[in-house]
Amino acid sequence: MSYLLIGNISALICNDCIEPLANARIRVYLPAAHAPVTPQPNGIFNDMQPLSAREVLMKADRLLAETTLDEKGGFSLSWNEVHLFTEALELDLCLDQLPGKNGNRHPRNYHLSRLVLPWKRNSTGYVGAYAYVIPATLWQNIYSSAGAWLITGVVKPYFSAPRQPHLKVEAYNALSGRLLGIAHTDDSGRYFLHFSRDQIGTGRPQAIIPGRKNLGPDVYFKVYRNNHLLWAEDERMGLSRERRDIAPCSNINLIYKSSKVKRASDQIGNWFSDIITLKGTRKSKSDKFRLITQYSLL
Repeated sequence: MSYLLIGNISALICNDCIEPLANARIRVYLPAAHAPVTPQPNGIFNDMQPLSAREVLMKADRLLAETTLDEKGGFSLSWNEVHLFTEALELDLCLDQLPGKNGNRHPRNYHLSRLVLPWKRNSTGYVGAYAYVIPATLWQNIYSSAGAWLITGVVKPYFSAPRQPHLKVEAYNALSGRLLGIAHTDDSGRYFLHFSRDQIGTGRPQAIIPGRKNLGPDVYFKVYRNNHLLWAEDERMGLSRERRDIAPCSNINLIYKSSKVKRASDQIGNWFSDIITLKGTRKSKSDKFRLITQYSLL
């Protein structure tokens, strides 16, 4: 008999948005010889517990299976029967690098759960499922320790409900004018923009600026459709309270509206162009009439 475990691991960024843990690794272990008889309660919002390199090494001989999560945080693991389906298993997570290949790179190991999985019997063995969602506070702490930032949100017009897919979003540091990162909206109009401390580039040490607990940038945005500028914020927007010193995980929705002033100026420009053209046309006709009159007098 064999075992097949499928599932998903993701993290909360805000109340209505999650981030899949692409390229993270999940490990499944046999229970320790002296493990408690009763496994810990299982819940998708249990806090992860960090593991030292020594703790990971000490349990290496109990490893059943390991795999890398796909871009949506999904995974599939299988192994041959070497334990009872009523036994508790241990599940650990390794984050070598954060999603978006962001922040400093080194192994970050966490214990997820110790539980008896809900196995279902079929003709070839047992099939089970497991899902875990990292709490927002813990996920933000992980980003902070890695020197990394994530900004997400939806992009949509001011007078229209539908969200805008396939737009390019650029974020800039208001203190330096430097580009922080580029993202594209998905089919639901949401963007995920990653950058690290190296990309902030303020040119001055932010640690000495009073009130900056996150040491993050002040941000403003530009939005493009088909590489044509659709909407651009004033740099001073980065100095507003909600855009200053942004947290490592931030949700910023971008609601834009077209500039009526710009459209009016375009119309005025076209009007002047028409007047000049019309004046030139009338002048040429007048000159032609004057030449004809002079010829007749001769």
